[in-house]
Amino acid sequence: MKNKAFKVVADEELVRLYVETQRNIYFEELYDRYVDKVYRKCLSFVKNEAHAEDFTHDIFLRVVLKIGSFKEHSKFSTWLYSITYNYCMDQVRQSKKQAEIALDENFDLEDENYDLELADMQTQGLKKALQKIDADERAILLMKYQDDFSIKEISDTLKITESAVKMRLMRTKEKLKKIYKENIIFLLIIIIKAIWFWRK
Repeated sequence: MKNKAFKVVADEELVRLYVETQRNIYFEELYDRYVDKVYRKCLSFVKNEAHAEDFTHDIFLRVVLKIGSFKEHSKFSTWLYSITYNYCMDQVRQSKKQAEIALDENFDLEDENYDLELADMQTQGLKKALQKIDADERAILLMKYQDDFSIKEISDTLKITESAVKMRLMRTKEKLKKIYKENIIFLLIIIIKAIWFWRK
């Protein structure tokens, strides 16, 4: 349960206090603030509650071990989500399975005029299209459009250049739009065939 005394204390200040004093009360507050978000993110990768709980546990163990290396070059939440993404992607690769990532209800694809085509896609069709691309491709889209990572933050998380991030985003969006359009065409063909069959 969140400590009311820490309500106005920033994440980064809690990190400093924990690193300096090693008192669990500070880390517990950070844990309470983010455990549900980390769990939901893990669940979006594995679609299995038990595995998501295990992932969440392992991620916070990593956070405890690495928290002394947090240098405030980014927000604590961004640093934590970077660890979460990297851990989940490692697990996906190790298991050699394609993770099905469900979109949160607040998933927003609008990014000025550049992404209006994606924004026009119907939600259900978009979800199906997302499930047909690689886990790496889904992750980079979700980082950018669901979790509001900047290009630099994605670059730091994935350990690739910013230009590589932009290129991957562009290619993945094009691939996603192509799959989405193919799904729509396939659906129209089925409808036309059904209409033709019933009119016979």
